[in-house]
Amino acid sequence: MKTYRIATIPGDGIGKEVVPAGKAVLEALARTNRSFAFEFENFDWGADYYRANGVMMPADGLDQIRDKDAILFGSAGDPDVPDHITLWGLRLKICQGFDQYANVRPTRILPGIDAPLKRCGPQDLNWVIVRENSEGEYAGVGGRVHQGHPIEAATDVSILTRAGVERIMRFAFRLAQSRPRKLLTVITKSNAQRHAMVMWDEIANQIAAEFPDVKWDKELVDAATARMVNRPATLDTIVATNLHADILSDLAAALAGSLGIAPTGNIDPEHRYPSMFEPIHGSAFDIMGKGLANPVGTFWSVVMLLEHLGEQAAAQQVMAAIERVTADPALHTGDLGGTATTAQVTDAVCALIEKVAVVA
Repeated sequence: MKTYRIATIPGDGIGKEVVPAGKAVLEALARTNRSFAFEFENFDWGADYYRANGVMMPADGLDQIRDKDAILFGSAGDPDVPDHITLWGLRLKICQGFDQYANVRPTRILPGIDAPLKRCGPQDLNWVIVRENSEGEYAGVGGRVHQGHPIEAATDVSILTRAGVERIMRFAFRLAQSRPRKLLTVITKSNAQRHAMVMWDEIANQIAAEFPDVKWDKELVDAATARMVNRPATLDTIVATNLHADILSDLAAALAGSLGIAPTGNIDPEHRYPSMFEPIHGSAFDIMGKGLANPVGTFWSVVMLLEHLGEQAAAQQVMAAIERVTADPALHTGDLGGTATTAQVTDAVCALIEKVAVVA
């Protein structure tokens, strides 16, 4: 029997509620399967750790989780700690430290979800957004001088490297090639950003020659927002820089019904380091501790975690349970217009996982 070592990092806010829910789903899955098991280790890193220790995670934190097979992450963010500290001190430290350069965010309208696009059927909104996750606008290059004076200045420099762009483009083209439509849209802003984004476009064109069976086009990021709303069926796989994909993926999740259902995988495609899986909804302190958080985004992230580990059948088993639950309005949480609690949704998904296994 294969035992997968999973690091759980709940982080802040509702992450402390949805990560245990995700763990419960994995435990339910393991009870139904004789071919694998999970070994969990929890890490209490986040804003509470920062208040006690002055850092979001210990200096040797990466070494503590380096030997794990995957990481299940909750959220980073606290109203009493500056956002740049929570983000750079935890999530980005892990993403960049483990070179998780491909951030993958699937989006589709799940059964039973009342999505805002009334003229759009589930078959018209089935996207996957590939976000360059290691450089670009989040490279961390920049600084501030003359603070507090009239001549104060601050810079944040976007850095794109040929190696970084080539590998994310190649990843995106391969992903598009694996999907039925074999369609890729490259997001750019080369009309205004005339150096790095022009290189981005040039490399996209070069990599496209390696994938003659993939149909691709290019779209300015501002025009892409309108296209996502007005012509969703023209999109399938999307690749964008760190910042552009960060914004577009939130729009995509909202168009599909709620940020509460959206998953993310921070992937090291070469499997040199553990990859990290998380919902995109953030810490949501306004509902923290009330049992109102939607765990579906975490459960879908668990599906991605299983796929990354090569457990395709198990991933399909969890996804089928998720879809059965979202199809039932009585199991919709507040973000979807319902009154169900985190625990009720979690119990329902776990019960379906175990029921399917008994039938099988």
